[in-house]
Amino acid sequence: MIARIPLVLDPQPEGGYTVTSPLLPELITEGDTIAECLTNAEDAFAVVMGVYEDEGRALPAGIRVDDAEGPVTVEAVLTVQAS
Repeated sequence: MIARIPLVLDPQPEGGYTVTSPLLPELITEGDTIAECLTNAEDAFAVVMGVYEDEGRALPAGIRVDDAEGPVTVEAVLTVQAS
């Protein structure tokens, strides 16, 4: 599955970033680098999808999903907040 979701990376004083999504408030993760943030966002998105599926909820309308049968991959639109 390829999902296109917006992500916001907030730099942290101790280094690294906190990752959130304005469309999925349940998606919260972190990483030391942007690459690590994206990998962790894929894992977090898979967990959030499982919760939505278990609860019978549809994903928010602003999330675009392609190839629903494939492995979970996030194609993000990033916003990196100024530190």
